[in-house]
Amino acid sequence: MDDMTIVTKIQKHLGENLQKIGDSLLMGGVDNMEKYRYLVGQAHAIQLTLQEISNLLKPKEQKDEQGNVIDIGNGKDRHTKN
Repeated sequence: MDDMTIVTKIQKHLGENLQKIGDSLLMGGVDNMEKYRYLVGQAHAIQLTLQEISNLLKPKEQKDEQGNVIDIGNGKDRHTKN
């Protein structure tokens, strides 16, 4: 099995779990606040994971901007390099 197949299966599984959590929350399957908070936390974690996978699959954007690099060295001689 190649890498993309594995990633696709993971995304599908996470999406299904997210859907089940949403269905449970919407259909009144939560009987106390502790369970509600747990499910909301699970949904949030799945969403973050799916977003990270998506970000990793996107081609990296190359920035042509120049930034400042600050050399903190040993603390005696601090200066900024451009």
